[in-house]
Amino acid sequence: MKIVSHRGNAPGFSELTPAAFEHALGLPIHGVECDVRISADGVVVVHHDVTVDRTSDGSGPVAKKTLAELRELNIGTDENPQGMLTLDELLGMVADAGDKHLYLEIKDPLLTSQVIEEQVALRLRRAGLLTDPRIHVISFSHAAMRRMARLTPDLERYYLRHDREIRFNRKDLLLSRPTGLGLSIRAGRSRPALVGSHGLPSYMWTVNDAEDMRFAEQLGVEVLATDDPQLALDVLESARPVD
Repeated sequence: MKIVSHRGNAPGFSELTPAAFEHALGLPIHGVECDVRISADGVVVVHHDVTVDRTSDGSGPVAKKTLAELRELNIGTDENPQGMLTLDELLGMVADAGDKHLYLEIKDPLLTSQVIEEQVALRLRRAGLLTDPRIHVISFSHAAMRRMARLTPDLERYYLRHDREIRFNRKDLLLSRPTGLGLSIRAGRSRPALVGSHGLPSYMWTVNDAEDMRFAEQLGVEVLATDDPQLALDVLESARPVD
């Protein structure tokens, strides 16, 4: 099973910060996951929430702030201040990390029309990563999946199912053609048959408990996203049979 650091997270680090990604990319894991949004001046930045309120010393929507304004915010701690990354910068970090993979989640594709997908594809092209197997696109939006299939046909694309969708879409019908499917650990616990459905590999988030990690491995989950990659390394290593 492939271990991915969710939002670059690890104990002691603030999410989606340069320090967090630097640490995670130095671990013997498969790769890291990030979220991207568009700033007011059209720059693709690495950020999860609609606003900066939860993760910074500022407030307001990401989409209403320029890159310069976002750069003024501290998204780390008082002891270890950190600035927001652009996608270009994170792509450079991943490329320099050798064999590490990036799972790139596209946020708010409906609110930003197709701008964010086009900008992501442009950034990947300029970084020389448009066809690189280390780059994977993930999203809760079938619209994003369809657009990225057109813009980046060579990249792996995981459609992430909402928990509420799983409750109502009992037949697991798809409105796009992803190359992989995602589900939460909660959904995996309630409907384990969804792992490997449609004959596609599974991405599971956010698995932070040792028992859940062992459960995911037993189910055959291919990619496991966690906020504690070192714990996942320890758990999966201890689960391997001794020769």
